[in-house]
Amino acid sequence: MHVLLTNDDGFDAPGLKALSESIRYWASQSGLGPVQLTVVAPDQGRSECGHSVIRSGELKISETAKDWYAVSGTPVDCARVALNCICPDVDFVVSGINAGANVGIDILMSGTVAAAREAAIHGKPALAISHYRHPDIPKSWDHTPQWLTSVFDRFLQSSVNHSLPPAERSLNPAPESVQSPSPLWNVNLPAIPINGETVPPIRTCFVDPIPLKRTGEIQPTDTLATDSPLQETPVRLTSDFHGRQRQEGSDVQLCFSGSITISELTVF
Repeated sequence: MHVLLTNDDGFDAPGLKALSESIRYWASQSGLGPVQLTVVAPDQGRSECGHSVIRSGELKISETAKDWYAVSGTPVDCARVALNCICPDVDFVVSGINAGANVGIDILMSGTVAAAREAAIHGKPALAISHYRHPDIPKSWDHTPQWLTSVFDRFLQSSVNHSLPPAERSLNPAPESVQSPSPLWNVNLPAIPINGETVPPIRTCFVDPIPLKRTGEIQPTDTLATDSPLQETPVRLTSDFHGRQRQEGSDVQLCFSGSITISELTVF
């Protein structure tokens, strides 16, 4: 099995290392045998860049370790470079693990989700994985292999199911007109105290449609006291991410309440 890994936090992010360890752990626990990993990730953090690409000039690529590449582009650029130039034969693509949740309509801004979406557009089963972080909960990555093993099992089964003719699919398929070319999942891990090898409950759920409420303020300056046009005037937008509104049963509500969430997405 050949798996492509990418992210939006950069090629040297601890979440990407945790993801590679989680894939290898899952493969060993599931009896899949050796797994080949290829990592193609941005050469710097590209958080909240959405489905953007670099359009000016050529991209640069460097192999920082065996099969581990840094690209001077966005997560979508990385997916394109990988699937067109480096490893077009991969079996599926995993993007993450993002340091912070990607839930609700925030997924529209997420570079982590965008890389997975691009892979699905290219016909590759893909999932994005993010880890909700809360200031009151110590940050750790060591537990992710145990937490993700069952998620990967489910995703592999979904990929097999997706390849069947519609009449033979077993997992409540969406109409063909709205399905992604390949399975596309968004997974979020909760911010809870680590309790040995205990794995949080895994819940499939819908993406919360409630916008994250923001307040804006143009910072007072001498300019505002005149009729002059604004020039380089600071603007501050603030929000309460952890206290955001949420719908019962949504990815926001379930992840923030301590569950691992799985949301099946379409490419648009």
